[in-house]
Parts: sequence; C-alpha cells; structure tokens
Amino acid sequence: MATLYEKDAYAWALEQAALLRAGKLDLIDSQNIAEEIESMGKSERRALISQLARLLMYRLKWDHQPERRSRSWQLTIVDAREKSLRLLKDSPSLKSSLEALLDDAYEDARRAAAIETELENTFPEQRLYHANELLSPSDDELPEKH
Repeated sequence: MATLYEKDAYAWALEQAALLRAGKLDLIDSQNIAEEIESMGKSERRALISQLARLLMYRLKWDHQPERRSRSWQLTIVDAREKSLRLLKDSPSLKSSLEALLDDAYEDARRAAAIETELENTFPEQRLYHANELLSPSDDELPEKH
C-alpha cells in the first residue's frame, strides 16, 4: 500500500510540518524528510547553474556577435545576473563552489550558443569570464548596447 508521501507529496509535507511543530518527532517520516531536504539543496544548485548558463550563453553571443546585439540580449544578461545573485543570497554556501558551478554552466552555455548562433568552433573551450565580472551588479559594468 502506498504511503501518503507516494500518493500526495503536498499533503505529506503539511502533515510532516505539523508533526514537527507539535514536537511529535516519533511520528515523523525522517527518511523521506531527509531525502526532501537533500533534494531541495540540489534543486538550488541546479537552479543556479541554469541561470549561470543563461548568463554565460548571452555573454558569449554578445561578445562574438556584436552586430546582433539587442536590448533583449542586454535585458537577458541583466535578468540572469539578478536571478543568480538572488539564488546566491538565498543559499550563500553555494558561493564557495561558484567557480566550479560556472565551469559546469559554461559547458552548457557554450553548447547552446554554438547551436543558436551556428558558430560551432568560435567559442573558447575554457571560460573567459570570472565570477566577479559576471555577477557585478554595478550598472557601469554592464555590457553596452551596440
């Protein structure tokens, strides 16, 4: 017979929260709670990599196709930067592995940029952008619109 966790994750989560708040620790589903907490942490990491990849892809396009620069690209760069910063603010422990996360994101960004621009062998294999350059919230550090 399926447990509440398997049948209705939302109802299970509410039930577990109520049990925790009531101090009924002997009734909680500790195995699944631990799994959900671990999953939540991984989800934050994946979300940051996704935003960093988006940021990197548009920076690659911006730098390698200056004739195609647009306000839309600029807004995407700003949006991806702000969402990355928000994720880092919410999960500051991710900062310690930011360069490694950027390396992971760069692979995705490079592949996507190559497909989108049809510039297959244009983008360098090694990431050229450092975290402080990419994530600087200063307006004067934004790439200028063409």
